[in-house]
Amino acid sequence: MIMSSNSRKYSSQVVDGYERAPSRAMLYPVGFKKEDFNKPQVGIASTWSMVTPCNMHINKLADEAEKGVNTAGGKGVIFNTITISDGISMGSEGMKYSLVSREVIADSIETVVGCQGFDGVVAIGGCDKNMPGCIIGLARLNRPSIFVYGGTIQPGENHTDVVSVFEAVGQYANNAIDAIELENIEKTAIPGAGSCGGMYTANTMASAIEALGMSLPNSSAQDAISADKNNDCIRAGEAVLHLLEKDIKPNDIMTMNAFENAITVIIALGGSTNAVLHLIAMANAAGVNLTIDDFTRIGKNVPVIADLKPSGKYMMSELVEIGGTLPLMKMLLEAGLLHGDCMTVTGQTMAQNLENIKPYADSQDIIRALDNPIKKDSHLRILRGNLAADGAVAKITGKEGLSFRGVAKCFGREEEALAAILDDDIQAGDVIVIRYEGPAGGPGMREMLAPTSAVMGKGLGGKVALITDGRFSGGTHGFVVGHITPEAFKGGVLAVVEDGDEILIDAENNSLELLVEQSVIDKRLSHWIQPKPNYTKGVLAKFAKLAQSASKGAVTD
Repeated sequence: MIMSSNSRKYSSQVVDGYERAPSRAMLYPVGFKKEDFNKPQVGIASTWSMVTPCNMHINKLADEAEKGVNTAGGKGVIFNTITISDGISMGSEGMKYSLVSREVIADSIETVVGCQGFDGVVAIGGCDKNMPGCIIGLARLNRPSIFVYGGTIQPGENHTDVVSVFEAVGQYANNAIDAIELENIEKTAIPGAGSCGGMYTANTMASAIEALGMSLPNSSAQDAISADKNNDCIRAGEAVLHLLEKDIKPNDIMTMNAFENAITVIIALGGSTNAVLHLIAMANAAGVNLTIDDFTRIGKNVPVIADLKPSGKYMMSELVEIGGTLPLMKMLLEAGLLHGDCMTVTGQTMAQNLENIKPYADSQDIIRALDNPIKKDSHLRILRGNLAADGAVAKITGKEGLSFRGVAKCFGREEEALAAILDDDIQAGDVIVIRYEGPAGGPGMREMLAPTSAVMGKGLGGKVALITDGRFSGGTHGFVVGHITPEAFKGGVLAVVEDGDEILIDAENNSLELLVEQSVIDKRLSHWIQPKPNYTKGVLAKFAKLAQSASKGAVTD
């Protein structure tokens, strides 16, 4: 490929001219040859790490992306950014670093690419926060870029996954299984590399990014260990050179219409509540004014049609087998639910990418027809009321019912609530209230997978509800409301809920109400004193000071 001079806009500042000899000298030892200094440099941001199976294979994928860049006439340079493991840290103090890692990933990609003068970027992510972190970094830089998803894991023994293990903890506490059965699930649920296998946060965000136009077609629906995923990486490396030649940048792709496409696809798939938080943050980085109310507007017209875990039956690897996400996207496009004119990283529009895609086979039952949905409108509900003046996010598939009225049982942190559930202190009709877990109060807005899974394991799914200013894992299901804003630490009404108060969650009217007289609420608030922060130094303290509310994506800039 013959590259234009514009394709070296940044690297030329670092390596061109006699005065840049010291810079070139530093690059020879890391594999540069003389002719490489005349090529566009493409940074390959790898999230490889052995801290989680989601990312344990990404070093090999980064090698494939480098091959694609080099073959297409560029010079690929691999560098690393961090990942943490949500699944490992879930339910512990360490989980407070999870959302923070999104910002660290974005900051580190921006820092390395900006410093080194890379002309383009390939970012490869696996675990949940990798995806939005990478996209936020790419949007800030606004250099020709592409995202590659590391791919999904295979199901464990007996069609299990990590959520099966969390729910098994509740089953064991309820004497439904014994210690040997628990250990067997623990040992066999996660068989190898790849991101958690249901339509949890990783697969949700990968699907959203593909619909956004920032990944190659079907990148979100490939097994982690597969020839398709290796080829995806090679093609991504090649595609960046095409983007450089055409000067197509992330902010040319990530428009408001593109974000609407992403929202539409994740609703159809029954995706994670975390998509609300992350898409708002990604849009903020791209200069797009996406709000929580856009999810309500779009959700009125988009049905849930994918029978995928956690609320459904199937795993992502089974969706891969029937054709992945592309036939679904074509269904939505033909129904007028997607903007087909949006540009993508292929250099073509969404409609052009989908033109020759064949429909799913009639024999499959993972994806339903649009006129036979699982739910006729969105499962992602933006609730408001005296408990959430600035919004909250519920994940209501309809299987739990559409409203819940119950009695509050209040806890100041996740661990206290989990202990109460496992000790049988939670009964049918209770609304579990977990507060001081928001972006500032936690800090870090932990995910409540451990308590929600314990509820399911105890056989209380549908019989109790859980509300929090924290978040939920994509693996959570049941009658749950998170992202409550204002959060308790900021003086939200959630801070003054008392045991025995009645709470109404109404997903039909999108309301979340504390059924207590306003004069009583006002009196309680007048006596409320903000707790001391849990952290005053370090990255958690920085996040607590900088992060905006959950309704604004918990962004730090």
